[in-house]
Amino acid sequence: MSKLKGERAGSDIQRELSNILLLDAKDEDFKHVTITDVDVSNDLSFAKVYFTTTDNRETVEHDLNAAAGFFRSLLAERLVMRHTPELKFIFDESIEYGAKIEKIIEKLHKED
Repeated sequence: MSKLKGERAGSDIQRELSNILLLDAKDEDFKHVTITDVDVSNDLSFAKVYFTTTDNRETVEHDLNAAAGFFRSLLAERLVMRHTPELKFIFDESIEYGAKIEKIIEKLHKED
């Protein structure tokens, strides 16, 4: 399988999951979740879903993983895929890391 197929599947999953979280999820905490990336395995059987949130990240991560089967079943209905990947939600720390680096750079410029 080509890498492009996995990237396309990840992009489709990201788009649909974002819609599901915003429109279909009953948990209000999910309305504050942003899907930042989806990394799909080469055989399309597993997907790491990276997200950010403004709420308590541990609680939201736990709740998302607990509801992964529900999200997977909705994805199976909406996406044209032979096999819908198993979902694992992971908090994306790169946004926080980028903000931290930006603050350090701003501080260095102010000192000059």
